Amino acid sequence: MALKNEEKDLDYKDLTMSTSTVSRREFLAGTTVLAGTAALTGRFGFAAEPETATKVTSGTDLVTLGRSGVKTTVLGVGTGTHGGREQLGLGQAGFTAMVRHALERGIGYIDTADAYSTHLFVRFALEGVPRDKYFLQTKTRAKHPEVAKADIDRFRRELRVDHIDSLLMHCMTRAGWPTDMRPVMDVLQEAKEKGRVRAVGISCHGMDPLAASVDVDWVDVQLVRINPFGLKMDGKPDQVAALVKKMHRKGRGVIGMKIFGEDGLGSPERRLESLKYVLGLGCVDAFTIGFGNIQQIDETLDLIKQASTA
Repeated sequence: MALKNEEKDLDYKDLTMSTSTVSRREFLAGTTVLAGTAALTGRFGFAAEPETATKVTSGTDLVTLGRSGVKTTVLGVGTGTHGGREQLGLGQAGFTAMVRHALERGIGYIDTADAYSTHLFVRFALEGVPRDKYFLQTKTRAKHPEVAKADIDRFRRELRVDHIDSLLMHCMTRAGWPTDMRPVMDVLQEAKEKGRVRAVGISCHGMDPLAASVDVDWVDVQLVRINPFGLKMDGKPDQVAALVKKMHRKGRGVIGMKIFGEDGLGSPERRLESLKYVLGLGCVDAFTIGFGNIQQIDETLDLIKQASTA
């Protein structure tokens, strides 16, 4: 059964979750694996000053999400492929191994959502990892303030954390969301003021809600679908990029998704082309990719390095 777009994350159709069918050499064809590992150093606190432009040299660079002052690594591990089913299909042990590999490589951003049903997987994967070693983003589908309050408490219990670094209202589809969602926005704002959430924001599905978000000062972090091919995006690449640049200039932290569309783009060359485009915009601070195995993480880190030096 086809899933709704808002329930999907990246889907590598040409890349399997198992190294038994795709070898490391085959997956990394045309790329060079980065040598060594980068240890996390507990730097996921607040920055003194927000960055005005994003200059990336690697996927493990720390960037500041606009005026929020919250920091994350450029590359994040997404957990919502096919609504989370691909990551859940790895089993807890496989998922944990993948997350731990990402942490060892220097990636400190984990992206999840209530809709993905991956909170407990994330919790157990991060068990024993100091809280300041990672940035954690999740999302609520709450449309009522009381549900939003309950979600915040439940998310913190499920994830076993005292605070959530970034909490987004998931999948805004209407231009009138800034008015319609105000009661929920107030709940999230109160949670931020109490330290239960460090940054608040939204993800949009549709050009109208995306355009409506540009002038909403409440938004700290914006999750935006962006790639040069217009795949699973809210509009044409140049239209979306123009809005993203406006958001960034206003001090918004911008996180990209669908960088590789939903099928992995078919080749390392096309993935590299997309990364060059996204990084070249200078207004996408970080991005999340739904990985299905360790090899995809290694390749993406290498491609980001290539894209940043091109």
